[in-house]
Amino acid sequence: MRILFLGDIVGRAARNAVIESLPSLRSELGADFIVINGENAAGGFGITPQIADDLFAAGGDVVTTGNHAFDKAEIATYIAHQPKLIRPANMNPAFPGAGEVIVQNANGMRLGVVNIMTNLFMAENDNAFHVLDKVLDRLVLGAQVDALLVDVHGEATSEKMAIGHYLDGRASVVVGTHTHIPTADHQILAGGTAYQTDAGMCGDYDSVIGMNKDVATARFTGRPVEKGKKNRLSVATGSVTLCGLIADIDPATGLATKVSAFRRGGQLSQAD
Repeated sequence: MRILFLGDIVGRAARNAVIESLPSLRSELGADFIVINGENAAGGFGITPQIADDLFAAGGDVVTTGNHAFDKAEIATYIAHQPKLIRPANMNPAFPGAGEVIVQNANGMRLGVVNIMTNLFMAENDNAFHVLDKVLDRLVLGAQVDALLVDVHGEATSEKMAIGHYLDGRASVVVGTHTHIPTADHQILAGGTAYQTDAGMCGDYDSVIGMNKDVATARFTGRPVEKGKKNRLSVATGSVTLCGLIADIDPATGLATKVSAFRRGGQLSQAD
């Protein structure tokens, strides 16, 4: 079984690139499942029902989110009725939607996908480790699912790595999102779980994590880009790099046999 995971989509150009590429990527890479983090797909903040529909129509099997999951108010009603769009499982249960889903492809393969948000330097949520224990009691490799991917949305690399080791052997893939920068540590952990601290973003890397570099830099310096005007962040609109990872899973065990970085287009070094 092969899973393609694409990191945070940032803005219109990136989502258009993803939507246009998904059908050919599935065929070229032989991907059985495609999972995408879409929490920044709408102008860099949040996701709309139309964008989610477009990603599913293009071939996305599951769309994960993160701290910007509900930035667009209209998504609340949609996520309550679209199980393939998930939000962090440890968010306040008053939020609509779910933090996990099982999808099945035409060959009968079952993929479980879990979305979790870390606790360090993020909004207050339930303890990620405790919630993951409960979720993975329901989604057991070889029982309820043939493979299991966990999107760990968070800031601290240490916490993401700790979650990777904590889930080693219980998940097929543990991959981080949120920081928008691809890390070079893709590996198979001792217990057979494919891991990468952050998949990076699908966006313009001639930027500051996908945002206009001049405005973002001016915010750090405290100086306006233009005299008398506020520094308003906007999505960078240059060439797009699609970033993520590819994991091959042994269907007999649900554990990884191979993992590689995926980078296509734009200005980063290419990999797949």
